[in-house]
Amino acid sequence: MNKAIVLVSGGLDSLVSAAVAARDCEELYFLHVNYGQRTQKKELESFEAICRHYAPKRAEVISWDWLARIGGSSLIDTNMEIPTQDPTDEVPSTYVPFRNANLLCAAVAWAEVLGANSVYIGAVEEDSSGYPDCREVFFSAFEKTVETGTKNLIPIKIMTPVLQLSKAEIVKLGLELGAPFEHSWSCYSSNDEACGECESCRLRLKAFAQAGHTDPIKYRNKQK
Repeated sequence: MNKAIVLVSGGLDSLVSAAVAARDCEELYFLHVNYGQRTQKKELESFEAICRHYAPKRAEVISWDWLARIGGSSLIDTNMEIPTQDPTDEVPSTYVPFRNANLLCAAVAWAEVLGANSVYIGAVEEDSSGYPDCREVFFSAFEKTVETGTKNLIPIKIMTPVLQLSKAEIVKLGLELGAPFEHSWSCYSSNDEACGECESCRLRLKAFAQAGHTDPIKYRNKQK
């Protein structure tokens, strides 16, 4: 049986990755991590709504407050400002140090217990913020780590279905698969109405506009 662990943050990219997994896999297990991010409350609500939509066999929520305690990112340190400017060549302050590696470690551990053969993560390299742990070279290296660091009775593949897509292409793919975008959340700073000003909101609004569709969530300010 094709079993998949799907890392579901509640964001647009992880939602569409979950939709791909739902299309391609027979049995789904959803995993969400609270790590002290500013929008933890809303992201958890989104995760729960996405779970109701896709009805995975099992869903788990992990709480990692240690990531918030060590800081190092404006997503978790309220003394740092959330950037609103367009992306630059520098890694932005919203990068959470080595977060994706930690998420994948948790998912792979669960996959090994369940005998799942794939882990899905909604990372984007082509049209994103330039996070170092969202690059294809990182995921290829991590998959080799999994091969050498587990019993490997059932090889576990790291699936990155939206990695090389633009945000607009991700929206289009989600629409094709019937992904419930109304349940997703991308804002970095607000738990009620999306701010429309942070980098993530701006990328999301631009993607929906380029895809020729209206974003179903509410915004305080729709800057593009």
